[in-house]
Amino acid sequence: MARRATRSLRGFGWVLLAGLGLAACGRGLDSPVIASRPVADVPPAPVETGPLGTGSVKVALILPLTGPGAAVGAAMRNAAQLSLQEADRPDLKLLVKDDRSTPDGAREAAAAALAEGADLVIGPLFAGSVQAAAATARPAGKPVIAFSTDAAVAARGVYLLSFLPQPEVDRIVDEASASGRRSFAALIPDNAYGSAVEAQFREAVARRGVRLAALERFPPGQPGAAVARLAPVIGGAAPQADVLFLPDTPEGLATTSAALAKAGFNPARVRPVGTATWNDPRVFALPALQGGWFAAADPAGFSAFAGRYRARYGSEPARVASLAYDAVSLAAALNRQYGSQRYADTTLTNPSGFAGVDGTFRFRPEGTSERALAVFEIRGGTPTVVSPAPRSLGPSGT
Repeated sequence: MARRATRSLRGFGWVLLAGLGLAACGRGLDSPVIASRPVADVPPAPVETGPLGTGSVKVALILPLTGPGAAVGAAMRNAAQLSLQEADRPDLKLLVKDDRSTPDGAREAAAAALAEGADLVIGPLFAGSVQAAAATARPAGKPVIAFSTDAAVAARGVYLLSFLPQPEVDRIVDEASASGRRSFAALIPDNAYGSAVEAQFREAVARRGVRLAALERFPPGQPGAAVARLAPVIGGAAPQADVLFLPDTPEGLATTSAALAKAGFNPARVRPVGTATWNDPRVFALPALQGGWFAAADPAGFSAFAGRYRARYGSEPARVASLAYDAVSLAAALNRQYGSQRYADTTLTNPSGFAGVDGTFRFRPEGTSERALAVFEIRGGTPTVVSPAPRSLGPSGT
């Protein structure tokens, strides 16, 4: 049994659950997570690429500090700095590098950081930039902890600490089937995000042994024809399905909700379910989604982090800023506990996992990550937790 230790972060406990002595985005697929949490209120900051910290262990922090991702990159840099300040004896020096929101910039940033002696690369944010940085870091034997939500860029040694859609799909299918629902239908946009969640949805339904009654794809923003085809399965007084899976952005869900209402869809008969892209006030007001369930990280940890961030920087953090905080906290804790093996693949993929701002997570050997997620129900325009996030993760893939 792994021993436990908790360190206080000004009132916020951050616990690693492995042998620590302690028990993420490109264009396209990455966009739903960022788009669902606008960051227009994050003020642009002057580009600061000087090192953070004075420790003996060097870690690269590669972020988009200029270009289209600059506002998010600045918030993630701030979060990394906050993490370093709150850490217990971190002994880290963060080599902050600007990837200019481009793959070429990420490649150059990784090469520069490695030349300066970086043992680990944290970042980048966008999928293409992750691939470029990894192509430089991995041949040098240095692991990457990146923030893209595109699982296609994950690999052994390239770990995604991000809000991947696959664990969200697994969690919501598991919860719906555990509640007695046995027949699933799906209405999925025909884009990269839709393709990723469809593959995981089919796998999760098969694993749980429930019926896939129907699945329809549709051009983004144009669900009408697909809703009409699905109507015999999800409509009427005796629908053939008792769950309707609707993974889409808030904008797409508004259009789909209107089409479903027009087709006579009744969420009291067929429960709508979705992913963390539902976690948006615009979604909570949609009539066709009342009583619907979605899987997402428990908000309590981020709320505490955001309060400390506001006190330090005087602005709201981008939603993904907590990922940079957790990555730096993890790098510091692994360094403190594991010495020369701190960033070895076997250390990073400890199945017991780690716990951070957004709950328990772990890296899988192939580079993707799993998270302990809560399930929320929309009640009267407000999300309410109906199944809390577990404190620990079960066997992988179940």
